[in-house]
Amino acid sequence: MSGQQPQPVPVQSGAPDWLRTYEFDQPFTFVRLKYEQPQGRWATDYPDAEINLSQRLREWTSLEIGSDGVVLDVTDARLEKYPFAYLSGNGIWQLSEAEVKSLREYLNQGGFLMIDDSWGEAERRNLLGQLKRVLPNRTPQELPLGHPVFHTVFDMDQKPQVCGIFYALQGKDTGVTWERADAKDVSYQAINDDQGRLMVLICHNTDLADGWERLNDNAWYAREFSEKRALPMAMNIIFYVLTKQRGA
Repeated sequence: MSGQQPQPVPVQSGAPDWLRTYEFDQPFTFVRLKYEQPQGRWATDYPDAEINLSQRLREWTSLEIGSDGVVLDVTDARLEKYPFAYLSGNGIWQLSEAEVKSLREYLNQGGFLMIDDSWGEAERRNLLGQLKRVLPNRTPQELPLGHPVFHTVFDMDQKPQVCGIFYALQGKDTGVTWERADAKDVSYQAINDDQGRLMVLICHNTDLADGWERLNDNAWYAREFSEKRALPMAMNIIFYVLTKQRGA
């Protein structure tokens, strides 16, 4: 989109009007990556998370939504058609050599991976170890709050931390937003390519997708976690990937 760039709004203001008229270059489909692991960790929050997020995108934006979500294996050749992919439940995430190669090719050819629902030091080490296999010459860097991904549509005044609804309700009176003792500090780390394009966003010590999934389950949780944190951050990430770093 040419001309003056639209301005972000505070989260409390609701979606800005320009989101409904913005001229996107392409439709959007939420792609969830499937991997072979016990316990089905790839399917955490599936399918309600992407269904609810896709519905909100339809209501709040002019984005053409291709479907309520697609599940693909990392090695599926169709993955290259989509600019956005999501990975969940990565505490035991392990890649085969074929998956390492496919994911590296996807990212190097312009794809973007959002990693969510990673908690604590053990899961962090596992996650970073697998990413090191994919992109051995690149090191994740913590994003400052001033990075555009926190302000593209909504102005976030803090890096959002979203815990599962059980933990949120249990800690309602004490303000707990984390799920375990070694996961109190939320982290958003980026891996960029040589041109500064965001290839991977690691959302650690947070579960944004639970905020999407539980949007209609509890009014307090929806207000405090879905509407104030999880949905605005999703809008920022998606809008940033589809526009800001693609020359729009």
